[in-house]
Amino acid sequence: MTTPRHPEVAAQPRAKRVSRWWPVLSGAIALGLAVGLGALIVVREQGMPLAIDTAWFNDLTENRAPVWDSVALVMDALGGGLVATLLIPAVICAALLLARRPWAAGYFLAASLATGGVVQLLKHFFGRARPENVLTNLDFGSFPSGHVANAAVTSAVLVLLFPRLWVWLAAAGYTMLMMLSRTYLGAHWLTDTVGALLLGIGVAVLLWAPVAAKLDGEHTVALTRRARVRPAADASEERDAV
Repeated sequence: MTTPRHPEVAAQPRAKRVSRWWPVLSGAIALGLAVGLGALIVVREQGMPLAIDTAWFNDLTENRAPVWDSVALVMDALGGGLVATLLIPAVICAALLLARRPWAAGYFLAASLATGGVVQLLKHFFGRARPENVLTNLDFGSFPSGHVANAAVTSAVLVLLFPRLWVWLAAAGYTMLMMLSRTYLGAHWLTDTVGALLLGIGVAVLLWAPVAAKLDGEHTVALTRRARVRPAADASEERDAV
């Protein structure tokens, strides 16, 4: 009998197979590409911007306008500081716990913390200088972008937990807008945001693989529970109506 204590029992066969090698390999490849990109930048250009970085940065700074400044600064507030590191994770974890998805909440929290730790490690390891003409306050290190990594890991986790089209579209849109805003503000080079995107997705997939069956089974248990509650609530309303 399926119980919340053993959600993997309720998992679909495809979710149980996820714990095999391919998600681990794909997540590791994404992380490897992120680290490799940082190493390439440091070794080939000594941390200086690549041609694509300079061209992208110049195009954005030449087209700055007050309305875009405001949008970019809103994304800056959403993607960093206490909002991104405390408020948003707390809201998401609380929502998952209220939905009786403790494995999902734990997975999201672990992915968020791991991403933040890897970002700081790489920032100090590569020590890449940020662009000039910055429109926001910044800490040390340009590669990778912490804001984009936060957005990418949050988006990837939500897509894995709720694989629906609208979630995919919202997640992709939010992450792309964060990447655009960081380069628009002059906080990062384009390659900083690409590395952060790979990092966030890699961490999310790598940590998802061992618990995929539990997450899927937990979701099935939650759906079953709601399906049982709904007829009982309808029957109660019918009795009240009589």
